[in-house]
Amino acid sequence: MAEALTLARPYAKAVFEFAVEHNSLDGWSGMLAAITEAVTHAEMAAILSSPALSGEQQAALVADVCGGRINEKARNLVDALAVNKRLSLMPEVAELFERLRAERQKKVDVEVISAYPLTDEAVNKLVVALKRRLDREVNIQTTVDIALIGGAIIRAGDTVIDGSIKGRLSKLAEALNA
Repeated sequence: MAEALTLARPYAKAVFEFAVEHNSLDGWSGMLAAITEAVTHAEMAAILSSPALSGEQQAALVADVCGGRINEKARNLVDALAVNKRLSLMPEVAELFERLRAERQKKVDVEVISAYPLTDEAVNKLVVALKRRLDREVNIQTTVDIALIGGAIIRAGDTVIDGSIKGRLSKLAEALNA
């Protein structure tokens, strides 16, 4: 995974810089999603992995599947990836692009996993606290995992806050076994 991200980074950065320069972050986000959807579809991925197809043929196939959802500049990206046998990096390119976009727009996606469903009031308090702490607009997604016993785990990018009882018990067990 780390190697794929490393290989995808220059493509994502180039696309991001182009999108910023042309004030088209939203458009590129949609086009990258369309390309990613095309190359990750099970049947399409099997076809694209065939050694019988040249890079140009792979690019043409992806462009045909995407149809009007991508423009000529996105087609150039598909061509570059296909010729370099890197179409499989498209999910990582899209992911890195979205990270760069969120950073520029000062937004962050936050995942909250709690032992019990959170009330709207609790979610709103959490949004306010995270907004203040992270200095970003917060888009929060909540899920329930009863295995946590109590508390919650909060994931915001690379930051993880484990306030679950399960997490605390694990730390206690590690301390006792050390």
